[in-house]
Amino acid sequence: MAALIEVRDLWKVYEQGDLRVEALRGVTLEIEAGESVAVMGASGSGKSTFMNVLGCLDRPTSGSFRLGGREIANASADERAELRCREIGFVFQSFNLIPRTSALENVELPLVYAGVAAAEQATRANEALRAVGLAGREQHLPNQLSGGQQQRVAIARALVNQPRLILADEPTGNLDTRSSMEILEIFQRLQRESGLTLIVVTHEPDIAAHFARVITFRDGEVISDTRQTPRVAVAGVRA
Repeated sequence: MAALIEVRDLWKVYEQGDLRVEALRGVTLEIEAGESVAVMGASGSGKSTFMNVLGCLDRPTSGSFRLGGREIANASADERAELRCREIGFVFQSFNLIPRTSALENVELPLVYAGVAAAEQATRANEALRAVGLAGREQHLPNQLSGGQQQRVAIARALVNQPRLILADEPTGNLDTRSSMEILEIFQRLQRESGLTLIVVTHEPDIAAHFARVITFRDGEVISDTRQTPRVAVAGVRA
């Protein structure tokens, strides 16, 4: 498989007065299209900064970051916004759903920003909700859904623009173990069926065990990068 992500000597340095924080220190790696990757590390290790760079939410201080063969490190704010809209889907620990808006309307939101016609918005949003097992829940508000169901809405929202890359930041962090397995089962099925590239930040080894590759950060550097046979997630079964 071809590399979807190519990172070369990537640095991210924050400076405030005399304080200099090297959040990323010369990171070099590749992630192939279709890989499932867990990114681990303690608080302050650099894993969240790394994900922010991959998600085009932040620019590196120096180094190269190529997405699909395109150099992104020096892209403008507008170019990065376009990439986020077209190429990347995001899933967050806190779901980030609009409270007084239905599941369907939450999923349609990226399509609104992308300028997709209203009729197509509804069709694609319904398809995305079916893909995560929420057919029949389209008109439910977030407070009418369980935590696991809210995260499924968030996954559907991440999928609706048909991105090549899904970035998930602690997607099971607010869920019990049974709901976590349901989310992992959905991720594994979608990655297997559609060939998505899936990168998940987690601090839990039990969650990382469900991914084919585990990259661990410490002090802004990659200290290990291992491949493994992922544990199969079974919905409804505790970890």
